[in-house]
Amino acid sequence: MTSFAEKHKKLERNVTLLGVAAFVVVTIGGLVEIAPLFWIDNTVEKVEGVRPYTPLELAGRNIYMREGCYNCHSQMIRPFRDEVERYGHYSLAAESMYDHPFQWGSKRTGPDLARVGKRYSDEWHVQHLKDPRSVVPESIMPKYGFLAETDLNAGDMTTHLKALSRVGVPYTDKDLELANADLKAQADPEADTADLLKRYPKAQARDFDGNPTRLTEMDALVAYLQMLGTLVDFESAQPQELER
Repeated sequence: MTSFAEKHKKLERNVTLLGVAAFVVVTIGGLVEIAPLFWIDNTVEKVEGVRPYTPLELAGRNIYMREGCYNCHSQMIRPFRDEVERYGHYSLAAESMYDHPFQWGSKRTGPDLARVGKRYSDEWHVQHLKDPRSVVPESIMPKYGFLAETDLNAGDMTTHLKALSRVGVPYTDKDLELANADLKAQADPEADTADLLKRYPKAQARDFDGNPTRLTEMDALVAYLQMLGTLVDFESAQPQELER
């Protein structure tokens, strides 16, 4: 009687048969993993407070990606004691549900930024971006002072928001209509932002770079950094994901 080991050796020596067997195994594994997703409404449980980015925050996020900030900073706090004590509550999947692409990252040359919002002042962020070692002497981060000298040219934000809405980001028709106006208003201390703040809860409207006469790339990036991790109230919110 042929042993199992001998049969397996015969399979290993037959390239065609081994390829077919591998394909069958991968197919079965894939179906087991993927098929259940078609029978559930959503793989990410919604959490109260999470909303789409404002146009200014989105422009800042685009600058963040353009400059490669994600190469040194992650935005995903793991559910381990040392991470939570250092950075704050572990990240929830719902906090990235409107990110295209997400900024989780896997390498930390610098600290995780998932909860950096409101941790430092606007002035601190501006100075840190202009000259990192002036506030963190041991920092090896490059200088980004040019952001404060570069006028923000974000393009047509209506088109940008419309593209995101097609992949599930719930921007309203009014959000699309006012996208370009919202971009400028959020960083203008003299603008009426009541409607903007109503449509984007917890958005922060003010001059971010210390120069209210110009709308710069620094304004946008600081606006983005200042909202990270500020949308979910972990003290009062008790969705199932937090209770697990």
